[in-house]
Amino acid sequence: MNRFTQNLPRKPLAALMVSAVLVGCAAGPDYVKPEIDLPSTYKYEAGWQTVTPQSWAAQGKWWQAFNDPMLDNLIRQAMSANQTLAQAEARYRAARAQVRGARSDYFPQLDGSVAGTRSGGDNTDLQERYRAGLSLSWAPDVWGRVRRQVESQQASLEGSAADLVAAQLNIQLAVAQSYIRLRAFDLQRQILEQTLVTYDRSYELTNNQYKAGIAPRSDVIQAQTQRQSLLADMTDLKNQRALEENSIAVLLGKAPVNFSLVQGEPLPFVPAIPEQLPSTLIARRPDVVAAERQLAAANAQIGVAKTAWLPSFSISASQGVEAAQFSRLFDAPSMVWSVGPSLAQTLFDGGARRADLESAKAQYDEQLANYRQTVLDGLAEVESALASISLLAEKGVQQQTLVELAEENERIVNNRYKAGIVSYLEVATAQNLTLNAKRAQLNNSADRLQAALQLAAVIGGGWQLDDPVIQSVQQADE
Repeated sequence: MNRFTQNLPRKPLAALMVSAVLVGCAAGPDYVKPEIDLPSTYKYEAGWQTVTPQSWAAQGKWWQAFNDPMLDNLIRQAMSANQTLAQAEARYRAARAQVRGARSDYFPQLDGSVAGTRSGGDNTDLQERYRAGLSLSWAPDVWGRVRRQVESQQASLEGSAADLVAAQLNIQLAVAQSYIRLRAFDLQRQILEQTLVTYDRSYELTNNQYKAGIAPRSDVIQAQTQRQSLLADMTDLKNQRALEENSIAVLLGKAPVNFSLVQGEPLPFVPAIPEQLPSTLIARRPDVVAAERQLAAANAQIGVAKTAWLPSFSISASQGVEAAQFSRLFDAPSMVWSVGPSLAQTLFDGGARRADLESAKAQYDEQLANYRQTVLDGLAEVESALASISLLAEKGVQQQTLVELAEENERIVNNRYKAGIVSYLEVATAQNLTLNAKRAQLNNSADRLQAALQLAAVIGGGWQLDDPVIQSVQQADE
């Protein structure tokens, strides 16, 4: 036992022991995860096939279901250089620091100081006093305020981890969606280029018939107009592709001037995606997890607000030395010390504490509604994706039949025009019908892929708190 502890009064030590026992108390309600009524089936999952579990689903690499090496490469680049993801990682590190800051309130605070004073007056001798000392202060967590604050910050940290994975998932989905749109533009351009060859032949035929006096000048002008309209559409596609390519570059953290994708690659096939139980499906979505964790944080803040109604208890102690000269401060000092507990209670605050408590309860109600709404939004997204995949597949069969009929009609009308039975207007109408049918068929295929992307992201985007992204952030922070 040292000199300092020998001089401490026994009653403050007893109070310290009593307060340590009381630390087990915690004001406010304990958090209970709210019940959510989830359906057992979806409206559009009839005939939905179950396939063998895939590694991409277990690892969250849902985009690998599309078996496209270029898409896989683009998403890997985005995960390493996207600036939106970098912001989410920084927010996660900040949340970790806030948890450590909240936990620091469990421990005493030790301060050191050195001070000197000089005093005197007209009829008073000059006096100097120097002091050096240590002071210790501690506010035991008697009512659980610190515990609730740590609980709130820990829940916020877990919510921030979910936000980080949600940001990762959103970036992956955005890259995949832009990639599909860009490939669709390339295929649309191929359709227009093939159609341009047909239009050129029609123009040449019409112009020759005009020169031979068989066809009127209006047929030539109509053929030229049709061809020029197609060239304008091709220019629009070039513009749309350039904009989409620039969007992908930004998602990859690159300047557009340093990024380009080769043209002519086909669309990926729509993959078979494994079926999951709705409760498992929704519960593991990062946006749902983030909303539930924010609800837990809001619940803990109610306890923090309630502790403001209770007395605050603290213990402080100090020990130091004094001397008349700074050079003698540590040679033959005059020892001084003090120790004692304190108890404080706010008697009147004009309703501030009641307002804080009502605000905390209102924020909890807000987060509860947000959690329930997030679950409903997730269910709607799954329903929409399932409906789109099912109905667009049906439409794809109809669209294929329409293309075949349009091509047959164009062939017949062309023969009738060559025989002089119909005008070129019917030829132009038939050619436009074929072009529109082919473009609609391609758009349908792209839409099916977009719906599959959305559903694959929901199903394959499962994650845990030991997610590789979270681990990499923790390692960088440490």
